[in-house]
Amino acid sequence: MNGPHDLGGQMGFGPVAPEPNEPYFHGEWEKRALGITLSCGAFGAWTIDESRHARECIPPANYLSASYYEIWIRALEVLLERHGFVKPAEIEAGHAREPGAVPKRVLKADMVAGVLAKGGPCDRPLDTAPRFVVGQKVRTLNINPIGHTRLPRYARAKIGVVEAVQGSFVYPDDNAHGRGENPQWVYTVVFDGEEIWGRGSDPTLTVSIDAWESYLEPV
Repeated sequence: MNGPHDLGGQMGFGPVAPEPNEPYFHGEWEKRALGITLSCGAFGAWTIDESRHARECIPPANYLSASYYEIWIRALEVLLERHGFVKPAEIEAGHAREPGAVPKRVLKADMVAGVLAKGGPCDRPLDTAPRFVVGQKVRTLNINPIGHTRLPRYARAKIGVVEAVQGSFVYPDDNAHGRGENPQWVYTVVFDGEEIWGRGSDPTLTVSIDAWESYLEPV
């Protein structure tokens, strides 16, 4: 979807200003927000792609005025309600009023290090060969789906060159909506500056994206 999260190439948001010696957290509540999000993710009720899409669906005014961890918590409330763990009135009250869905797994303190170290690998084997090869010219599709996609707006309907075949991975556009993992080959595609930004752009610049196979077509 074309949500507020997809800011690549958009103007009017000011320069990126990295904070020197930036701390991991700017407040104690951010630590708790991260912990709650990870703990609830361990329930096994939703995928990382569904959680990303929940953040994308936050109304633009709310999304753009929220801090990083505020976005996480607002999306988490949606996921918890959607999967039957809480009701809206319970979120409003700040405590449970009746039993909800039962998690498949509860993340305990002594499990955290191992779970984080394991991560969430999303590479999957495929029996089919990649459709594209390194050095081949490809064009990204011009799509504006209503659901989740990892193809950014600024890189749609653009011609680039396959730089690498990264392997086969879960297809997020389906996985975010409960349609299965449906893995596809993923390619690193490189675009020159003029293709992305048009005439007058810096000719020394290039942009690379990782694109699932169904995002691409041969030129």
